[in-house]
Amino acid sequence: MTRSLKKPINVDERLLKKIAGKNPLQTPMIKTWKRACMISPEMVGFTFGVYNGKVHVEVLVSEDMVGHKLGEFSPTRKFVKHGGKMQKELEQKKKEAEITQAKSATAAADAKKK
Repeated sequence: MTRSLKKPINVDERLLKKIAGKNPLQTPMIKTWKRACMISPEMVGFTFGVYNGKVHVEVLVSEDMVGHKLGEFSPTRKFVKHGGKMQKELEQKKKEAEITQAKSATAAADAKKK
């Protein structure tokens, strides 16, 4: 129910004042801590730095984002990856393939020089 029609639209007035009458291409990143702020059509084209609890994540607002909240585009949790024995084996094979490909590319380059 985060985007329910029953709720009032929560647009931060301070953010609207900061972008009023400015060119989106020439305006630097606008930092904000208001993750619950709804994206309005006036914000399209601007870059916002949305705080995720650690750093400000750059969010370039497009037309598809109107109606969503700023916090949806700044994840607060970092997914590392699923691990395990099988995953390590796959990564090892991938590294070996990259190394052999790099060696073959350098050998081909050396052959062309001679």
